[in-house]
Amino acid sequence: MDALRPLIVIGSAVLVTLAIGWATDRLLRKADEQDHETPLWGLLRRARIPYQLVLCSAMLRGSYDQAKLLERHQTAIGRTLTLVLIGSAAWLVIRIAGAIVETSYSRYARVHRDAARVRRVRTQVELIMRVVSAIVIVVAAASMLLTFPAMRAAGASLLASAGILGIVAGVAAQSTLSNIFAGLQIAFGDMVRIGDTVVVDGEWGTVEEITLTFLTVRTWDERRITMPVSYFTSKPFENWSRGTPQMTGIVYWHLDHTAPIEAMREKLRDILRECPAWDGRAHGLQVTDSTPNTIQVRALVTAKDADDIWTVRVTVREQMITWLCAEHPYALPRVNTADAVLPAHWARIPSQDGVHRRAYEQPRTGRG
Repeated sequence: MDALRPLIVIGSAVLVTLAIGWATDRLLRKADEQDHETPLWGLLRRARIPYQLVLCSAMLRGSYDQAKLLERHQTAIGRTLTLVLIGSAAWLVIRIAGAIVETSYSRYARVHRDAARVRRVRTQVELIMRVVSAIVIVVAAASMLLTFPAMRAAGASLLASAGILGIVAGVAAQSTLSNIFAGLQIAFGDMVRIGDTVVVDGEWGTVEEITLTFLTVRTWDERRITMPVSYFTSKPFENWSRGTPQMTGIVYWHLDHTAPIEAMREKLRDILRECPAWDGRAHGLQVTDSTPNTIQVRALVTAKDADDIWTVRVTVREQMITWLCAEHPYALPRVNTADAVLPAHWARIPSQDGVHRRAYEQPRTGRG
């Protein structure tokens, strides 16, 4: 009977845990089916495993003393069950907190249509969850350490040296602490958000992840640039998503002086009408500079965001060059290797020193 007692206690605890877990999961599933607007119940179902671990370890921890199971290893078993209970409880708290925070964010995103505000809240939510997880893990680890008598006995000496250790740790972790405070400043200062289009060190990309210590930017060619968050609080950077995401793009051409500017304006309108990425706000084409060999022609186009402005710019550049090559090849830059053809009313007049000079010859009127 003594040999069967541990098996009976453990088996009963496991069966009760599975039954309670199954019943709780059924209730959460039914609540999720009745209320599709909130994801809370579906997210809480992800906490089933830590929930069952808490139940099982709590029941075994409370019953093994009265059942007098394995008295020779009573202390080790009790401590092990306590550690499992603390760890699973911390896991459960993190899952429940994540479900509540994610549900709050989903409701906010569903009500508010401003994409910039939604991205800002998303950034704050993720950083809050990281802070909560870190606090829970630290508290759980400290609670586990306090279950050992040696740790409790050393508490007085640890507290006595806490001042010196705090100074040393502060000096050693100065950069880490600065990054943590910079991450909180970014989250609640609304400097940069997840999903923003930024330009850092000449690289254009989208903010993909923000943590308390680093930030990841996904570039247009799918590279990931990871940098400390303190970079964004100490150096200037471009945030194309700040305010409204609408953008104005510029396209340049270097052409011959004979380029048909008015025809290019009409062609630009035709190209933009057929380009879905153009938002229809504005467009324009002007000659912005000239050199002895070429002129600089600039086109202004608009789009609703950074991705579309890139599409509009490359479309306008390619189709305009193709049209010039086919319809007006003389407008392309070229090197002149022959004298210019003079009009009929210009003539070369020889001078006494033998040098020919150009002079304007009055057109004849036909009178004798």
